[in-house]
Amino acid sequence: MASGLVSVIIPTLNEQSGIETTISSIPKSKIKEKFGYDLEIIVIDGNSDDLTRDIAEKMGAKVIIEKDRGYGRACKTGFSAANGDILITVDADNSYPADRITEYLDKLKEKDLDFITINRFAGMEKGAMSFTRRVGNKILTLTMCLLYSVQIRDSQSGMWIMKKDFISKIRLNSDDMPISEEIKVIAFKFFKALELDGKYYRRVGKSKLSIIKVGWKNLKYLFEYKKIIKFAIKSPAEITSRT
Repeated sequence: MASGLVSVIIPTLNEQSGIETTISSIPKSKIKEKFGYDLEIIVIDGNSDDLTRDIAEKMGAKVIIEKDRGYGRACKTGFSAANGDILITVDADNSYPADRITEYLDKLKEKDLDFITINRFAGMEKGAMSFTRRVGNKILTLTMCLLYSVQIRDSQSGMWIMKKDFISKIRLNSDDMPISEEIKVIAFKFFKALELDGKYYRRVGKSKLSIIKVGWKNLKYLFEYKKIIKFAIKSPAEITSRT
């Protein structure tokens, strides 16, 4: 059995309703038994004013407060803080299939992949996503595929399984929701990446996203990113200086 560490990164902002269920669904013992990996859970909190941080700490998570708002900023803070050889991201609302992490780790190892993303549309629970969000996601995914010549079915999924080495080699620009499409463009164009079928459940707690605003921002970013994608991969000197 291999030894190592898996880091599960969970961005949060007022997620007291879902954080306990989310952490509980992570199969800690299975990860240890099957792969020999220890587990750390890192909650990157956007300065919640509810009990999110208290609950997360009670559940054994390391909590880091990120005062600069933004989903992308939270993810990048989590990547920097993580000690694991493998990094996994999930949302704090129990909408992603964290209970299937061992299955996805199997694929990462078996195919020697750098990055895996989970397709939510393959097993979506009724009511988990509104019609407007479905249409918006399809438009964003189609645009991404056409602009960047990649094949993917869910450009906005937030459950990723990846090697820390992959993160160390790339430069992520977005501090907001577009990081989800940005990281996939990089992974599928320049690394060994795979999209796997997953589940998507009705979120626990109230969503804080403005669907139209976020969708428009993500669409604009897909076009804007074409100008800077050439800077996505760090030079060998940059990578060495940070190790």
